[in-house]
Amino acid sequence: MNFDNLKSQAIHGTIWSFVERFSTQAVHFALTIIMARLLTPNDYGLIGMLAIFISLSQVFIDGGFSTALVQRQDRTDEDFSTVFYINLSVSVVIYLILFFCAPLIADFYEQPLLVSITRVYSINLIINSLVAVNKTKLVIKVDFKTQSKISLLVAILSGVLGIVAALNDVGVWALVVQMLAQAVFNVIFSFWFVKWFPAKVFSKKSFRKLFKFGSKLLVAQIISNIYSNIYNVVIGKKFTSSDLGFYTRAHQFALFAGGNISQILQRVTFPLLSQIQDNDKRLLDVYKKYLQLVTFIVFPLIMIMFGSAKPLILILLGDKWSGCIILLQIMSFSCLWDCVILSNLNLLYVKGRSDLILKLEIIKKSIAFSILVISMFFDLIIVCVGQAVYSLIALYLNTIYTKKILNYGFITQMKEILPWLLLSFVIGGLGVIICNTIENEYLAMIFSVTACLITYFGVSFLLKFTPLNVAVELVKEKIKKK
Repeated sequence: MNFDNLKSQAIHGTIWSFVERFSTQAVHFALTIIMARLLTPNDYGLIGMLAIFISLSQVFIDGGFSTALVQRQDRTDEDFSTVFYINLSVSVVIYLILFFCAPLIADFYEQPLLVSITRVYSINLIINSLVAVNKTKLVIKVDFKTQSKISLLVAILSGVLGIVAALNDVGVWALVVQMLAQAVFNVIFSFWFVKWFPAKVFSKKSFRKLFKFGSKLLVAQIISNIYSNIYNVVIGKKFTSSDLGFYTRAHQFALFAGGNISQILQRVTFPLLSQIQDNDKRLLDVYKKYLQLVTFIVFPLIMIMFGSAKPLILILLGDKWSGCIILLQIMSFSCLWDCVILSNLNLLYVKGRSDLILKLEIIKKSIAFSILVISMFFDLIIVCVGQAVYSLIALYLNTIYTKKILNYGFITQMKEILPWLLLSFVIGGLGVIICNTIENEYLAMIFSVTACLITYFGVSFLLKFTPLNVAVELVKEKIKKK
């Protein structure tokens, strides 16, 4: 593929991925705020207790096959159909396991209501397995325009049903209704727009070919998901369901600021970089620009959220969620590095080094679990601080292998992103000062965000930061094409 075509796909894919992600997330975020006002931290805590079981189940259902399909360039329709039947079969088996284990889950948390919630909520696993391949085909095509249509329709319809349920005072079941509706609408619109249906074929050859790459990813993702969700288990068991509700809401806000953009750029660049995976020089050049651009965008967003956390929570969720504020500020520092961590992992995916990804996860999560064990003997704040400490360790460990593969290690990466990292810390501090000075929450929010944005982009323009020029060029090129 020539450079101009690759660049055009990147621009088009990134723009539509932004539209898809943020239009959907904006709708979902708005609906979540409405539901958070209608429901209680305890309701969200109950759903949070199931997070590890649902997340792990989804990892087992996918088995790394979706990533394998994107990474391989010799995929066939037999491969897609084989993966479809694997996903469906595994989802049914896992649902039955969760159905019969529901009483054990409820006993562990000492929440009897979790028996029925688990059995109903887990139906999502079977429904979602039906469209995993359809989504993968859209990723391979870098067709985020279609994804944006599907995601937006699903978010609106399922969100409205969730709010209707919440208004009828069904409590935690409103969240269950929303998630089930989301899964059903996702299936309907995915098949309607993608128009791909599995052939009546299951190939053992396809299974072996994809499993060779996917199996290592499966183990790595299992380890990663256990770590990501073990906090819900620990907090739900050691503390209260309300504490878990505070934690999950704070985590959602933290991910909304930086996680969305990181994932947008990752899913756009993964299929595109996979096309040039054998050209190391070109791959490194494109990858450097990608890392600089994603950190230039994510760092200030995270630190603006850090600075304006207090008015943000109080305005959107109300006083009953004030316990989120300090947790959100601490989580900001752990989420700050997610974009760099994901970027380095993305490079290993592109190079097909699932063996290194697995090795990394074993090392990193061994350290992470040790930190969690120590921090859980203290309070919830220390648990979140432990997460932030681990994120820095994970950042360094990931760069060890990017240095080995493309000679792009920790020191080099930090030197290139240091200017806007330091500037982001400055505007984060500025936001805290403004929000602690102005008593009115709405005025504090407006002045804080405005001052931080003007300062960040003003200084970036004066110092001629490279990522700003790259972003402007991308926008200009898209306008010219129109």
